[in-house]
Amino acid sequence: MELKRVVVTGLGALTPIGNTKDEYWEGLVSGKSGAAPITYYDTEKFKTKFACELKNFNATDFLDRKEARKMDKFAQYAMVASDEAIVDAKLNVDELNKLRVGVIWGAGIGGLETFQQEVLNFAAGDGTPRFNPFFIPKMIADIAPANISIKYGFMGPNYTTVSACASSANAIFDALNMIRLGHCDVVVTGGSEAAVTIAGMGGFNAMHALSTRNESPETASRPFDGTRDGFVLGEGAGALILEEYEHAKARGAKIYAEVAGGGLSSDAHHMTAPHPEGVGVVEVMKNCLENAGLNPEDVDHINTHGTSTPLGDVAELKAISKVFGDHAKAININSTKSMTGHLLGAAGAIEAIASILAIEHGVVPPTINHTTVDENIDPELNLTLNKAQKRDVKVAMSNTFGFGGHNACVLFKKID
Repeated sequence: MELKRVVVTGLGALTPIGNTKDEYWEGLVSGKSGAAPITYYDTEKFKTKFACELKNFNATDFLDRKEARKMDKFAQYAMVASDEAIVDAKLNVDELNKLRVGVIWGAGIGGLETFQQEVLNFAAGDGTPRFNPFFIPKMIADIAPANISIKYGFMGPNYTTVSACASSANAIFDALNMIRLGHCDVVVTGGSEAAVTIAGMGGFNAMHALSTRNESPETASRPFDGTRDGFVLGEGAGALILEEYEHAKARGAKIYAEVAGGGLSSDAHHMTAPHPEGVGVVEVMKNCLENAGLNPEDVDHINTHGTSTPLGDVAELKAISKVFGDHAKAININSTKSMTGHLLGAAGAIEAIASILAIEHGVVPPTINHTTVDENIDPELNLTLNKAQKRDVKVAMSNTFGFGGHNACVLFKKID
C-alpha cells in the first residue's frame, strides 16, 4: 500500500508569549520570556511563586459566555487555537466531507482546575454531594476534541492521546497516520493544558520538579545552563491542520511544510526520571528518521524537549550525539521552553509549530537565559544560545518526552 503524503496547512497558537500564531513567532525570535509571578491565586505558602501564564486572555472574547462556562480552561484554549488554525488553513468547512475530517488532540491532565474546584467546594460544605452537573464533562481529557468536532460537525476519528508531556506530539503522529493510511483527508490536531493551579503547582513542587528562582522568574527557565534548577510550568494550546497533499493542492491551500514522519518509544526506566544515557530517546529519534525515510545528516534543526531539569537536558543531548554523531555539531539545537515554559500536554504541539515556522522563515529561535556552561554538555553542540540564528531549515525535528518514559518525535520538511 502506498502511503499518502501529509502536509500542514493551518496553525493556531495560544501561548504565554503570544495569543496568536504570529504573536507567538514574534515572541520566539525576539527571545521573549513568558514567566512572571502567578496571578491566579495567592502563592504566599508555595515554594514556586511564578509560572508562564497566558497574558491578556479572556475566553469570552472568543467564545459565547454560556458555552465558555461549560468548559474548563484547557478546553477553552483548545477551541481558540483550533479556530485560528481552521481560519489560517482557509478551510471551507461546508465543502469538506466531514466524515473524513478527524480531531485528534493531546492533553496530559485535562480539566485539573475544574476537578480541584469541585473537590474544594465539597470539602467546604456539609458533606452533601452537591456537584456541578458539568463537573465530569468539563474535567475529562477527551472533551476538547469533542467540543471541536461538535462545533464544526467533523465526524471522523475523534479522541485524545494521553502520554503526559508527550501527549500532543503523540496526537500529531496519530493524525499523520490517519491521513497516510487513507482514513482521513484532514485532521485537526494539537494539544492544550491549563495546569497553573493550586493542585498543579503544589504537586510539581512536591516532586522538586519546578524551578524556585522566585527572585528572577523571567530567567528561571534556562535549558542547558549549568545553574538550571527545574522547569517552569506553562499553559496554553497549539493546533495544526494536517491534510492529505493532493487534497490540499486541489483547493490551492498554503502549505507550511510536509510531515515527513514520526516515532514513539518508551524508556522503561522510571516513573518520572529520564534514563541517564537517554536510551529511549535514542530509539525514538532513530524510529522517527526511519519512519520518515531520512538520514541523520538530513536534519538541520532539533527543537529539544529541553525542560531545564538537571538530568533531562544532559540525557537528551547525549542521545542526540549518539544518533547524529559528528553531524550533531552541525545542527541548530534549541529549546523554546526557555521562553514558553513547559506546557505539559500542549508542549509537543506548540514546539512542532515553532519547528514548522523555523522552516518557513529560515530562522531558528534561541535558547534564552544561558549564562553558565555545564561541563556535562558537549561544548561543540550549537544550542542556539540567547539569540535567534538564520538558517535554511529544510528538515526540523521536534522531541517531546513525558513522565512514565513516553517519548514522541515528529519530523517536518520543506515541501518539494
